[in-house]
Amino acid sequence: MPLLSTPTWSYNVTMPHNLADVKAHFSEMVQKAMLGESVIVTKENRPVVKIVAIKPSVRKPGTGKGIWMAADFDAPLADFSEYM
Repeated sequence: MPLLSTPTWSYNVTMPHNLADVKAHFSEMVQKAMLGESVIVTKENRPVVKIVAIKPSVRKPGTGKGIWMAADFDAPLADFSEYM
């Protein structure tokens, strides 16, 4: 007999919100998402959108190795000399 896995519970899912409610309180819904909640938006009682926070990517040291930059990269271009 296979072992049943224990259910994993998530307490960061909010109750579904209808589209009109989300439109009226959009900044609050975004704040909830930023705090880790998943906001489910419904239209005609059917879930259509899930608002979640974007996880920022983490920069790793050394990923820029091999990138070359000319010593005069910020020098004015000759094409724009008449505007200076």
